[in-house]
Amino acid sequence: MSGAASAGQATGQQPASAAAGGAGRGTALARLEVMLAVAAFAVLCAVALRVAPQLNADGYAYRASIVAMTDGHFLTLSTAEVQALAAQLDRCPPSARACQFGGNIEFWVQLPGGRWISEKDPGYPFLAAPFQLLGIIRLAPLFYGMLGCLGLFFGARRWLGRLGGAAAVGLFCSSGAALLFAWQDYWPTFTDASLIAAGTGALLWALLADEATARRRTWLGLLGFVSIEAAVFVRYTNIVVLGCAVVAVLALRRLRAASVPPGALGWWLGSVALFGTGVAVFDDLTYGGPLRSGYRPGEVTFSLAAVSPNLRYVPAHLIQAMPMLVPGLAGLAWIAARRVRLRRAGGQPGSAARRDFAVGLALAASWFSVWGLYTTYTWTARPGIGAWQTARFYVPAIGAIALLGAWLAVRAPHLVRWPRRAPLAAAASAAVVVAMFALGAWSFNDMLNPQNPGPPPPPHCNIGEPHCQVTAPPGGPGRSRAPR
Repeated sequence: MSGAASAGQATGQQPASAAAGGAGRGTALARLEVMLAVAAFAVLCAVALRVAPQLNADGYAYRASIVAMTDGHFLTLSTAEVQALAAQLDRCPPSARACQFGGNIEFWVQLPGGRWISEKDPGYPFLAAPFQLLGIIRLAPLFYGMLGCLGLFFGARRWLGRLGGAAAVGLFCSSGAALLFAWQDYWPTFTDASLIAAGTGALLWALLADEATARRRTWLGLLGFVSIEAAVFVRYTNIVVLGCAVVAVLALRRLRAASVPPGALGWWLGSVALFGTGVAVFDDLTYGGPLRSGYRPGEVTFSLAAVSPNLRYVPAHLIQAMPMLVPGLAGLAWIAARRVRLRRAGGQPGSAARRDFAVGLALAASWFSVWGLYTTYTWTARPGIGAWQTARFYVPAIGAIALLGAWLAVRAPHLVRWPRRAPLAAAASAAVVVAMFALGAWSFNDMLNPQNPGPPPPPHCNIGEPHCQVTAPPGGPGRSRAPR
């Protein structure tokens, strides 16, 4: 027996028992990683569900659209139908969770033809109406959050290997902003962020899974694009993320054509073109122009003059709402510095370094496109706006931030060449995620009970009054004119 084992070692082959033991440990670690990711999502759900939700102005607007859709009104309503909708919400029994806040309809606009529609982008009601119909609207953002976690898990695991998926999901779920907006059942903020995370992870898997069949990679990549397109339909400004995804795929096809499955580019870009055409037609038929929305001209504005004030007020709110941006920035800086150092050394960077740099660059483009756009948003360029009111515009980037933070947690112990690197990688990943969850829980509770209720409400009027644009509830925190 010992002679056979020695012969096997001499020929470079492991004994069967050793190979079986290694496979068993690998399977156990894979199961542990799945369990850690599931636990992270379970913590998010537990935190989000432990406090009864509250509606503010945006919530009233979306609730009215969602309830109207369950009644069969998918686009616009007549004045009589809007009045009937308000009366219907008023008649809801006090015990009904969806109606306990009153029958108000916020931020609806009257179109030139006399019909009414919410000024908010129309995508979220389509996504949330099935949950409202089933009486489980509270689970709508959590369901899309689960999709985001699935995309991040498989995308990060394909990119970073073992522990990458659990680290990315943990960081995504730990953000105070994620916890807060997963708690708001009628708000789309966590939903569009989750759809972007799911699409980013699916595209990452499709572009890196060289050993998978072309058909499988094509369809998963298509699902990634459809997911990001759905996020754009929820909030039109997410089009910058979709644009970054298109540019990244085109650049990869030109620089490394083998990374894009044959024929996939046509499907992916065809989906984007079809979606863009559909949104343009919808806006033209509904709002009177392919580039118009429910917002009146000048109501939502972006300006370079807002950059300086936003850089003065916004960063502190973002650090409070998204502590995981610190490891995300650190991971991005390390990836860039590693690439520069290897190039200056005169040698060719290894394939892992080149791949990390390419992925990091694409994720950074997605992240900074959203944050750069909202740095020019004039509504937040003033003091007196609380952390959650500010941070909600920046939430769509948390998927990209989580992936970059996961790179730091998983790869850093290997790059510094510490002894016992595998145990250290696991310990470092766990420590980073636990620390982010602790900070995220503090951030969630702090934003849940803000010291500053937000800016004063805008003028309002009642449905049916001449030139009326919105109706307002008697109260409700944090009213805002938000590009959603």
